[in-house]
Amino acid sequence: MASGSDRNPIIIGGLPSQVPDFDPEETAEWLDSLDAAIDERGRERARYLMLRLIERAREKRVAVPEMRSTDYVNTIATKDEPFFPGNEEIERKVLNATRWNAAVMVSRAQRPGIGVGGHIATFASSASLYDVGFNHFFRGKDGGDGGDQIFFQGHASPGVYARAFLLDRLSEQQLDAFRQEKSKAPYGLSSYPHPRLMPGFWEFPTVSMGLGPLGAIYQARMNRYMQARGIADTSASHVWAFLGDGEMDEPESLGQLSLAAREGLDNLTFVVNCNLQRLDGPVRGNGKIIQELESQFRGAGWNVIKLVWDRSWDPLLAQDRDGVLVNKLNTTPDGQFQTYATESGAYIRRHFFGDDHRLRQMVDGLTDDQILHLGRGGHDHKKIYAAYKAAKEHEGQPTVILAQTVKGWTLGPNFEGRNATHQMKKLTTDDLKRFRDRLHIPITDKQLEEGYPPYYHPGAKSEEIQYMHDRRAGLGGYVPTRVVRAKPLQLPDDKAYAVTRKGSGTQAIATTMAFVRLLKDLMRDKEIGKRFVPIAPDEYRTFGMDSLFPSAKIYNPLGQQYESVDRELLLAYKESPTGQMLHDGISEAGCTASLIAAGSAYATHGEPLIPIYVFYSMFGFQRTGDQFWQMGDQLARGFVLGATAGRTTLTGEGLQHADGHSHLLASTNPAVVAYDPAFGFEIAHIVKDGLRRMYGGTPEENEDVFYYLTVYNEPIVHPAEPADVDVEGILKGIYKYKAGDTGAIPAQILASGVAVPWAIEAQKILAEEWNVKADVWSATSWNELRRDAVTAEEHNLLHPEEEQRVPYVTRKLAGSEGPFVAVSDWMRAVPDQISRWVPGTYQSLGADGFGFADTRGAARRFFHIDAQSVVLGVLTELAKEGKIDRSVLKQAIDRYQLLDVTAAAPGAAGGDA
Repeated sequence: MASGSDRNPIIIGGLPSQVPDFDPEETAEWLDSLDAAIDERGRERARYLMLRLIERAREKRVAVPEMRSTDYVNTIATKDEPFFPGNEEIERKVLNATRWNAAVMVSRAQRPGIGVGGHIATFASSASLYDVGFNHFFRGKDGGDGGDQIFFQGHASPGVYARAFLLDRLSEQQLDAFRQEKSKAPYGLSSYPHPRLMPGFWEFPTVSMGLGPLGAIYQARMNRYMQARGIADTSASHVWAFLGDGEMDEPESLGQLSLAAREGLDNLTFVVNCNLQRLDGPVRGNGKIIQELESQFRGAGWNVIKLVWDRSWDPLLAQDRDGVLVNKLNTTPDGQFQTYATESGAYIRRHFFGDDHRLRQMVDGLTDDQILHLGRGGHDHKKIYAAYKAAKEHEGQPTVILAQTVKGWTLGPNFEGRNATHQMKKLTTDDLKRFRDRLHIPITDKQLEEGYPPYYHPGAKSEEIQYMHDRRAGLGGYVPTRVVRAKPLQLPDDKAYAVTRKGSGTQAIATTMAFVRLLKDLMRDKEIGKRFVPIAPDEYRTFGMDSLFPSAKIYNPLGQQYESVDRELLLAYKESPTGQMLHDGISEAGCTASLIAAGSAYATHGEPLIPIYVFYSMFGFQRTGDQFWQMGDQLARGFVLGATAGRTTLTGEGLQHADGHSHLLASTNPAVVAYDPAFGFEIAHIVKDGLRRMYGGTPEENEDVFYYLTVYNEPIVHPAEPADVDVEGILKGIYKYKAGDTGAIPAQILASGVAVPWAIEAQKILAEEWNVKADVWSATSWNELRRDAVTAEEHNLLHPEEEQRVPYVTRKLAGSEGPFVAVSDWMRAVPDQISRWVPGTYQSLGADGFGFADTRGAARRFFHIDAQSVVLGVLTELAKEGKIDRSVLKQAIDRYQLLDVTAAAPGAAGGDA
């Protein structure tokens, strides 16, 4: 592998304009030579010589300016193509059978009464790209390691199923249950790669476009991280990402290319299927998407391999001494190439070759049918093999292969290259007959005319099927395959949590800092300490995690090749090739991709990692919610920390930073276990139970969930854990923290997170000034309380003959005399999640609306969630129940000046991040 300095130069190339010419005569000789070449041999010959000189300069490591795009031809010259080790005839038969079964599966899924949809055109274009990988490159997991990690393009899933059918990994019954996961259970096949739905088959969910390429980059980086830290030997693992050219418009697709180049991830290959079409039409009708992508990838520092034309073009290009053919290829827009894919050979002869006599002469010896079948490189096994081999052998850079194909290839004239081909799901009988004839599938007209088109399997003992099995055996087993081989972790005992459970004494600290203290103790554990993966988007200091810099260090494969400006400080910024902390820069999307890769390492490589992703809570589920959904689909585990949480605790930052709703967004994700803890001892029990649930058991016992904890930046004094603390209540979502001890009129206050101290203050005021005896409950998880209640109701709905279940929150609050008033730093909809199951009058107070910049006290008075507003809320509900006179309410409003935000105490300082 290239050294760090070779792989990551600060200056890639450029003209030395500041350097004087020390030998003008020599310079003149070189310039004269170039002039002579142009005069005597022409510009094309001179251009060729210049390109060869640039190529040789790079070989000799002479810095020259990078070309951002090259001619619209294959990067690998015909003379440089390696020997193809496979049996192309057998592989073609296998591929034809796969193509047939994929199309038939989707077509049969459109039968009357079912009509569940599907896509066949994407796989039709990329089938050869996958087949060469399956036969020669994709490593399975039977070799004792994680094998290769393959991100399959979502819309190509029918082809992966069809190949698995030929290998007897899937049955005909399963193919017929495509997209019928419940009605045909347990045989149903998911529409796209969904590990949660098919946990023994798929590894990486990709169909949410843009997340596949992003995830692949960070998976390749995670492989290097695990190797560097001695957790797993990933040196043989290669990451392959199969993408669409239209998908590259997504910002996530290209947004982190520089990281892959900066860290020299030569264990990563993108294969972009350039069929030149989006879902509705051309990707770049007036332009050339391959040229555009080449420029972008080259500019980002990637190795680019263009796979544009198949072998039938080789003789024509060999004749092109004047460059007229290359010029024609360079200047023909993609929209026109798509038209050529749908037209006749005569049309192509007339419109592509016809406007220059030199072009016409090149094809004089070709029939119209031969011209029609001048193909694209993404359908040529030998060309594909050459590109893949070059990608695997390239060192120091990630590689992208830009492979030109035809969408709907081999499906017939009604599909190939048509704008509507993505939405076409069913083949007519005539389509099937043409398709069968083109693929040489031994199925009769009668079979196609009677009933549904049949699948084709040449037989388990056939030459083709034995060849497939042999190839996979030689490459380490079948792919895709997901297996969980991780052993249970030995979790820390109670000593690791002791400091956090003791409280903060007289020191006021934020819950963020309470968590960081706990994390430091856990990272010292001899058994699992090294498995923690702290992740933050350029905010470690904001979250008080710079205390980890000296010991854990920041991961950088190049180390720290400079003297840090704060090197003399105790908490200096320190980078190391074996660093434990991932500092992914100002990129929440990149951090979340790291989180997913780390959180699924227990399955990918059989070695559990425990990611701890800390971020501004506003920029988590709101900004990268699609990735958190992907994380749930990928069965990833870990801890997600929404720091600086709440709508008023960070209010100095203003609207965009004021999170009052992330718990609602988290509630939409079934894999998320969300908590809003108030004190350090609550955090300790939640984290301990999370480690147990996610990592402490056998593969069958561990749960495929991840934890979301919202923590705050407002300092409070954390009490020590009560002797009789209700651990079950903390984990279930609610427990009585402080019973009222004076007053005659009963009431209940439910609060979460930073609002619990407000509730305690309100409890005191109610007792001293209004004769109300209020109990304070810490609602550690509104979301989990609702989830439990919904589960109970569903059981009762379907099992009326059994004893009816009572939701936990109902049982917990039973016997407590209301009214019940809930308060939090979230919008009311968060605590309102449990309203229907509270046994009494229920009201919630919350921070509804946009946030703004002001003091904490003013913001809380504005939203009417501060202690005095809680007092008014309790009195209001008591008045509704007739337990106090309504005149009391106006007295309270006037006494506390609740209509005047300036009357509120400003609250603790530190509203900035």
